[in-house]
Amino acid sequence: MTLLSVNLNAVAMLRNRRDIGWPSVVGVARLVLEAGADGITVHPRPDERHIRRSDVRELAPMLRQEFPKAEFNIEGYPDEVFLSLVEEVMPDQVTFVPDDPAQSTSDHGWDIDANVDFLKASIARMKAKNLRVALFVDDDPSVPPDAWEVDADRVELYTGPYMADFGNPVGAHHLQRLAMTAKAAIAAGLEINAGHDLNLASLPEFLAAVKGVEEVSIGHAITSDALLMGFPEAVRRYKGLLS
Repeated sequence: MTLLSVNLNAVAMLRNRRDIGWPSVVGVARLVLEAGADGITVHPRPDERHIRRSDVRELAPMLRQEFPKAEFNIEGYPDEVFLSLVEEVMPDQVTFVPDDPAQSTSDHGWDIDANVDFLKASIARMKAKNLRVALFVDDDPSVPPDAWEVDADRVELYTGPYMADFGNPVGAHHLQRLAMTAKAAIAAGLEINAGHDLNLASLPEFLAAVKGVEEVSIGHAITSDALLMGFPEAVRRYKGLLS
């Protein structure tokens, strides 16, 4: 069964519109985990425009104490500030993304060949803390062997291009490439995560085509659905598809 990690960036962005402390990121994390989500994902960017470093520090003990089986995944660009934060809170998984600080959201995977030494050093630092490391990658079957070479444990398939053209031939082409990339990852000895704009409409097709996905990270879509049906029901619907 593919696990569901709920990304709370959109909740934090709504919270940050007012200086009143709600909606509570920790409170929504608790709500979705009680509804059956398998984990929580956060992406603390340098400008803290959504998830703040203080959110990460508050989520970590709550998860350990109240939901010890839930997985905590922290995404980000592996600069010193990010790596130090990860070492401080010790999540279950860290996902490296090649974001520029000015980006509104992740929009491409790693060029691993151009960043071999940097990624090797950053991954080794995380492995020294016994943390699982995933690399955010495009739908390119040539990339997983490179991820294995720098000692990543997983790749996270970037599904944005597939979702941008979901339901048309271009989207079908990206889906085929995602499936090929997943096969290449398994052949290289890597596990597979996926995420970016996947939703209730696309998940059945995606999971039927892309085999071996351990975990999907879903934030924008599940938050949008929650505006209509509430977070617990949204989580139940996604879990129903994933199971």
